[in-house]
Amino acid sequence: QMQLTESGGGLVQAGGSLRLSCRAGRRTANPAGMAWFRQASGKEREFVASITGNGDATKYSDSVKGRFTVSRDNAKNTLYLQMNSLSPDDAGTYYCAGNAYSNPRDRSWIYWGQGTQVTVSS
Repeated sequence: QMQLTESGGGLVQAGGSLRLSCRAGRRTANPAGMAWFRQASGKEREFVASITGNGDATKYSDSVKGRFTVSRDNAKNTLYLQMNSLSPDDAGTYYCAGNAYSNPRDRSWIYWGQGTQVTVSS
């Protein structure tokens, strides 16, 4: 079982930046692939970015590519999401997720945090 706790959400003006963090409750010998998802009000949850267990590969949705950066510090059991050039379309609840594999696979996101709210004012 992996407990995930997000932080860093808040209110920011359009064009601004935020850095989200997600701390995992325990360290493992084979770190899981991790990701950020988000859900806007009235919409389905969508994939934002993912990173492999050792941090050597990342993936991004087209909507955030070039603006967001996912990273991790396994020594601190922490996942990050640096978000730049934010727009109102980026607003929503951001969730941290852990995969069953170190190289993430679709439909294998089995651990979820409670989410952190991001609000972007225009």
